[in-house]
Amino acid sequence: MRVSRRAFLTAPAPTVLARGRRLRIGVMDGVALAPSDPESVAVAARSGCEGIQVTLGRQTTAGHLVMASPERQRAFLAASKLHRVPIVSTYIDILHVHCLKNGREALRWASEGIEITRRLDARILMLVFFGKCALETREEMEAVVGPLKELAREAERAEVILGFENTLRAADDIRILDAVGSPAMQVYYDIGNATNLYRADPLQELRLLGRKRICQVHVKDKGWLGEGAVDVAGAVKALKEIGWRGYLVLETSAPSRNKEEDLKRNAAYLRRLAG
Repeated sequence: MRVSRRAFLTAPAPTVLARGRRLRIGVMDGVALAPSDPESVAVAARSGCEGIQVTLGRQTTAGHLVMASPERQRAFLAASKLHRVPIVSTYIDILHVHCLKNGREALRWASEGIEITRRLDARILMLVFFGKCALETREEMEAVVGPLKELAREAERAEVILGFENTLRAADDIRILDAVGSPAMQVYYDIGNATNLYRADPLQELRLLGRKRICQVHVKDKGWLGEGAVDVAGAVKALKEIGWRGYLVLETSAPSRNKEEDLKRNAAYLRRLAG
């Protein structure tokens, strides 16, 4: 049953989303099979994943995101129902091209992403800030507050949470979230990026952010989980300690080049830790 708007906006995101007592395992569609491909849901189900993150895709010739297609949305929803794998979030990859820190074009795409996420009943839209769109200075951090406030108001109306994935330290995340001041704005934390990309300690960062600021978590490493630099076990333990409940979404690679088998291996490893 769909929760009320008031309950959605006042409850911590994981409580609304996971509807359970434990951590759950999700996967990006591109890891399961291919971005924006409804067939990825079946692969996710066979691999033991309990949720899927859908990539919204870049601009089409019609001037919209790939997942703006009603036919593709219906295909994903049908596959989700058939395989009992909910769509737990979306990923707006066009924000690698158009940056929220320096243009209105990105706002237009993000607005379309909110509507697609609502139609997919996914509840979380992951906004990305990497590469040329990374927030590297205090001025750039301040520049995104206005656009994020605008999007947050729209997200509240749509009952969607904006997942803020970036290369910032937790203290800067908190500063921006406080400035935006909306329950629809939370952090989408990536323990792999923290460890391997911008050299932060995810265990400390997760504890600092706390249960109510984190909407979802990406899990990955260079190679199979448990064999690289990322302390996946420690991160899962930290999430349990702060009382967080939600989806751990696999963004893993395929070292053997067999996507499905490697996904099964990583999902099984993460499930043992999640309990």
